[in-house]
Amino acid sequence: MAKGVLVDIPKCIGCESCSVACKLWNELEWDPQEKTKTAADRAKEPNNGLWPEEWTSINRYDLQKNGSSVGRYVKAQCFHCEDPACVSSCFSKAFQKLPEGPVIYDQSLCVGCRYCMMACPFDILRYEWKKAIPGVRKCQMCATRVANNMETACTSVCPTGAIIFGDRDQLLAEAKKRIGEKGYVDRVFGEKEAGGTSWLYISDTPFEQMRFRTDVTTKPLPSYTEGYMKATPFVGVSWAAILAGLYIFNNKGKEPLD
Repeated sequence: MAKGVLVDIPKCIGCESCSVACKLWNELEWDPQEKTKTAADRAKEPNNGLWPEEWTSINRYDLQKNGSSVGRYVKAQCFHCEDPACVSSCFSKAFQKLPEGPVIYDQSLCVGCRYCMMACPFDILRYEWKKAIPGVRKCQMCATRVANNMETACTSVCPTGAIIFGDRDQLLAEAKKRIGEKGYVDRVFGEKEAGGTSWLYISDTPFEQMRFRTDVTTKPLPSYTEGYMKATPFVGVSWAAILAGLYIFNNKGKEPLD
C-alpha cells in the first residue's frame, strides 16, 4: 500500500526538528545565510524557503482567526503527487514514482532540460545554478527508508505529532476524522489536488492564507498531454511547447508577492 504523510498544521510548534533531520539523513550542505532566517522570513520568499540544499522548510504565517491573531507554521516540501507531472515530462526518466509513494530523482539520467520545473503545479523543484554539473533538487521522501519499512526522517523526530507517516488511505481517513472532531477547514489538501498527493494537510485556517495552491486542478496534469505525447515521443519542439503550456496553466491566476 502506498505511503504518505499527514500534516496537522495547528499542531506544529515551529521547532524545525524535521528540517534538521532532513539535512542529516540526506547529507545536505548547511548554508550559514539560511541559518539566520526566521520561519517568518522564509514564508515571504517566492520559493517558500526551498533551495537546492533546503529540501524542507518551516514557514510561519501570522493570521486572523475569530478576531484574534494566531501564528501557524507550515512545512513545505515536495508533495509527491500520485500521478506526477514531473515524471511524465521527463523524457530521460530521471524522475520516477515508486509504488511506495516517493517521487525520486536520479541525476545521472538528467539532461538538464528543466521541463520538470515547468510542469510542477506546486513550484517545488530547485535547480543548482551555481554548480558546474547542475541537477534538480527536491525532497525524496526518504525513499530508501520507506522501501525498508521505516518512516521518513522528518516524521521520526516530530515532538508533537504534527507530521505522521503511514498508509495514505489510512491517513486520509484520519484526516477527515480530525476535521470533524476539531472543527477544521473542511478540506484535506492533497486528497484531490493535481490528482492527489502523498502529503496531506489539514488546517483550522484557510489554506490560501498560507500560500497553498488552492486553485490547482483536481485532474492529474499528465492526463492533459499523455495521448499527444505518446504519438510524438521524440519530437523535442512539440515536447517543449506542451511543457510551456503546462507552465502557463500552472501559473494562471497567480498573484505576485508583495
